[in-house]
Amino acid sequence: SMTLEAIKYDPQQARLEILNQLLLPHQTVYEQINSVEDAWHAIRDMKVRGAPAIAIVGTLSVAQRLRQMGAELTDPSSLSDAVARSFDYLRTSRPTAVNIAEAAQRFKGRATALRDSGLDTLACKERLLQEMEAMLAEDVACNRAIGDHGADHILARVVAGEEGVPPVVTILTHCNTGSLATAGYGTALGVVRSLFRNGRLGHVYCTETRPYNQGARLTAYELVHEKIPATLICDSSVSLLMGRGKVSAVVVGADRIVSNGDTANKIGTYQVAIAARHHGIPFYVAAPMSTVDFGLESGRDIVIEERSSEEMCYVGGVRVAAEGIGCWNPAFDVTPAELITGGIVTEKGVFSPGELPRPVT
Repeated sequence: SMTLEAIKYDPQQARLEILNQLLLPHQTVYEQINSVEDAWHAIRDMKVRGAPAIAIVGTLSVAQRLRQMGAELTDPSSLSDAVARSFDYLRTSRPTAVNIAEAAQRFKGRATALRDSGLDTLACKERLLQEMEAMLAEDVACNRAIGDHGADHILARVVAGEEGVPPVVTILTHCNTGSLATAGYGTALGVVRSLFRNGRLGHVYCTETRPYNQGARLTAYELVHEKIPATLICDSSVSLLMGRGKVSAVVVGADRIVSNGDTANKIGTYQVAIAARHHGIPFYVAAPMSTVDFGLESGRDIVIEERSSEEMCYVGGVRVAAEGIGCWNPAFDVTPAELITGGIVTEKGVFSPGELPRPVT
């Protein structure tokens, strides 16, 4: 396929591979994940990143472990124990994104229910594997729905062009939310893709996204690869661009959205939202429902991961910061719900931040 694949999985061989995103855009290298420990390290080191992709790689590493386990699985409770232990460990890799915790809860729950269902061990294992291994395809379908809902909503808000000419829109995005951050297609970049596919995208601007340059290294790489008309800007150019009337809407992804709609996303998102509000530009968050954490009331409750100063002080192994300076390197910030003026785009539709549909329990 034309689209880049962040994750490759062959269930027959229990073979799991990830595209090492630390080496992009210069080298395209797939690395094999052979254990849950390998997955934990790939996530922690950001070889694989993006909240949906983290959850999928984690889950598939557990599926791989189950496929590798033979005689150790003596009964359904040894199966549910193995699932619980693996997920509890994977959850410790990175704290801010909720999707891996959501997958842990989902599959631990399924394993417990299967344990108590009276099915034999093999049947329980097959059921679990079927569900885990369906995640790749589910994520792509979910992202396509997000892309289409977002594109429709944005176009409905933009006044039509000249008589009979359909409007084209210009989108600003931050970080990387494309096929590299998901199983394919993307969330915020999925919205961009849907607009492009329908001939309604005039241009997309992507920010570099310092300090790890996910915009410059990854989003720009995807946009060039897909031949989408795009321009890279510095994080600090956003307000100037908006002031010149160049942006129809902002669309970003999310790592965790809480009950009131406050949204944790890559550091710098909050600044972009403030600038969008000042310029009257609709600001959208695009994310699957699995990114919503109804267990937390407000953004104040979100744990913000802080990463090592190496990522700030070095670019491609070359030191760019003065020796001896202290560094503060939070990986995420929280955008308050009231700045999400366009809405939250999910596979179920576009919602205002306070009106996300709660799951039926």
